Amino acid sequence: MQEKILIVDDEADIVSLLDQAMTAEGYQVLTASDGTQALDKLSVNPDLIILDVMMPGMNGFELCQMIRDEVNCPILFVSARQTEADRIQGLSIGGDDYITKPFSLRELKARVGAHLRGSKRIKENSVERTLLRYGVVRIDLKGREVHVNQSVVPLTAKEFDIVELLALHPGQVFSKEQIYDRIWGLEACGDTSTVTEHIKKIRAKLASRDSESSYISTLWGVGYKWERSES
Repeated sequence: MQEKILIVDDEADIVSLLDQAMTAEGYQVLTASDGTQALDKLSVNPDLIILDVMMPGMNGFELCQMIRDEVNCPILFVSARQTEADRIQGLSIGGDDYITKPFSLRELKARVGAHLRGSKRIKENSVERTLLRYGVVRIDLKGREVHVNQSVVPLTAKEFDIVELLALHPGQVFSKEQIYDRIWGLEACGDTSTVTEHIKKIRAKLASRDSESSYISTLWGVGYKWERSES
């Protein structure tokens, strides 16, 4: 599937240049001459946006701020505004890169390619992290189920939350206080002994299906950690 690039710039010559260059690289290109047109094109879910700053009406900074929470794709500013303050502003409001005009077309192509590859890796990793496997233990984060030797382990919601927290950070030690605050929340009215009881029940349920392995280890006086390396 072709990756889609949205070019937003009010200079027709720049748009034409970028359109030809990106099309030659094999991308599907969409163009907009101002912020309003760009908003209409977001429904196509672009994989990357090349955005000018100085445009009539809504400028590039304003557009970026408006859409940043709606789009996950990289946003590259290409602008004649060259001051350090402009570059910092562009990056601080959600831009992923800032290139000044006049620019090297070869460099722009390289940056576009780098950002698309990085975005693709993030998406792939996000998909991969919906399923964790540790030996005979399989943790379905999306379905909120733990399987041992193909058998579902009947965990409560809080027990699964603890398993998820520890298994997503194998080898990292969490104190009882940290686990309690993350799972029950800072405003909860219980105490950390609840964590000890939940860990005990989780271990028992895992051991009932895999008695030879210990997945949660205790560091006395410190806390708990997920022990097994992923397979």
